[in-house]
Amino acid sequence: MSPRKRTAAEMVIVFAAEGFWAGKFPMAPGTVGTIAGFAWIYLLLVPENIWFYLGGIFAGFFAAVWLGSRAEQILQLKDPGSIVIDEITALPLAFLSPVLFHAHGSSTPSFPHYLHGKELVLVFLTFALFRLFDITKPWFIHRAQNIPGGWGLVIDDFLAATFVLPFAWIFLIIF
Repeated sequence: MSPRKRTAAEMVIVFAAEGFWAGKFPMAPGTVGTIAGFAWIYLLLVPENIWFYLGGIFAGFFAAVWLGSRAEQILQLKDPGSIVIDEITALPLAFLSPVLFHAHGSSTPSFPHYLHGKELVLVFLTFALFRLFDITKPWFIHRAQNIPGGWGLVIDDFLAATFVLPFAWIFLIIF
């Protein structure tokens, strides 16, 4: 019996859940998805407003849960490596320390502010620590993957992102 043909809506859902092709990269799709997460950070910083940035983290979380859950159903796989919407939407949470550190009231700098000097080092540090915690899943993070549906797919990445926050904050204070 041949597999049923996907509808256009299902193809769009899988395309988005796979990070607009980032998840189809043949090697380290999670890492490529994390790199794509910087595009999401860029878009969230365009309005230069902390509330927009925080709202984007919140909306990204729930969008990733829904898209991830639907993509898992469509692909008939549990947490396939090609689904990287969880990495993309969790990275802005991992990058929250520098955004809060440089905020003035509700105003935030745009993304290019972070592409110079110690700020650029912080971009790489955030990326590296997020990947480390996402891959190793320390402490209780690995158990979060057992939560059913898209919740388990996404919560582990958001927990990994929270582990980055104190390291980034300490870096900002020291340097």
